[in-house]
Amino acid sequence: MNIIETHAHIYDEGFNEDMEQMLARAFDAGVEQIWMPNCNHETIDSMMALAKAYPEKCLPMIGLHPCYVKEDFEKEIQIIEDYLAKEKFIAIGEIGLDLYWDKTFFAQQQEAFLQQCVLAKKHNLWIDIHSRNAFWETVELIEKNADPNLKGIFHCFTGTLEEAQKAVELGFLLGIGGVATFKNGGLDQVIPHISLDKLVLETDAPYLAPVPYRGKRNEPSYLPLVAQKIADWHQCDVSVVLEKTTQNAKDLLA
Repeated sequence: MNIIETHAHIYDEGFNEDMEQMLARAFDAGVEQIWMPNCNHETIDSMMALAKAYPEKCLPMIGLHPCYVKEDFEKEIQIIEDYLAKEKFIAIGEIGLDLYWDKTFFAQQQEAFLQQCVLAKKHNLWIDIHSRNAFWETVELIEKNADPNLKGIFHCFTGTLEEAQKAVELGFLLGIGGVATFKNGGLDQVIPHISLDKLVLETDAPYLAPVPYRGKRNEPSYLPLVAQKIADWHQCDVSVVLEKTTQNAKDLLA
């Protein structure tokens, strides 16, 4: 069964020593594509090296992660624009808002998000959203600049049923990862009530490894564990989850 990993930082230095083995494990597990979100200008080179080494397997996004937004974020946006003019990317990401770590540059985060949404529409790309402790603030920005053509994924979704339903109402998919397997992750109150048509799989590797690997380095080969948890909640065979989530992901690229 083919699986699409919709969000993994496999260019991270944590994979330097066993990159080829990690990718082999992923492909052996049925992962046909790994989508790579960008963080800032410092991660572009390593990400693009993988994209060029595995052009059909490792697909890059371009964007400025909210945790990397500072006073001079416009310089980062310009770098993104320069890359969009010369390279091919599948999405603008990961972008959004983060009020978990630091609220110092919240105003700049908002402006950076809006500017990157404009780039997404200009280049006919979807957006990969990071919204940690900032779901409704992100929704407010999306609604303020409503555009039915703006689609994408709420990456690493761990919110409430109300939040899930709102994201779906806005036309976005929910990226479900290792938190689904956590005993107190909370998604057991959400995912059973959300159609499989609205879900995609991700790991956010090297972070948030699913049980039984929780606390260790995450990697794309663990995606079947997440898919199985979703299948359990939906009371269906895991093959159904894999087929649906893969098609949902492919529809974003159509």
